Amino acid sequence: MDDKLKKLEIKAQEILKQAEESGVLNNFLFETTFNSYLVQLKILAKLEEEINELGMLVTKEYVKGRENLVPNPAITAYNNTANSASRLVSTLLKVVQEFKADNKGKEVDPLLEIINGGGNSD
Repeated sequence: MDDKLKKLEIKAQEILKQAEESGVLNNFLFETTFNSYLVQLKILAKLEEEINELGMLVTKEYVKGRENLVPNPAITAYNNTANSASRLVSTLLKVVQEFKADNKGKEVDPLLEIINGGGNSD
């Protein structure tokens, strides 16, 4: 694992520790969204490696063997993945904020209790 991924893993562990301390760690939406976010980070790291290896421009062969210089397709994939990761972060923040707000209320919704990791798991 390269240094960048190691640093991301360390940050992810810190986020999980804070989530555990705030009680949101067992929240189904938090857990699934956080796992998706980790996947996005790994994809971004791989795409970044590819961009660094191949450069910003690559050659693309057209008919009759003609080559043209075009932007590296990994750049578009990187930008799309980065946008997706940003949306996941927004979702994570909303889940945490809603979890905190739900815990302030006195009446417990059974569905929210299950989503938040409580209730009967039968």
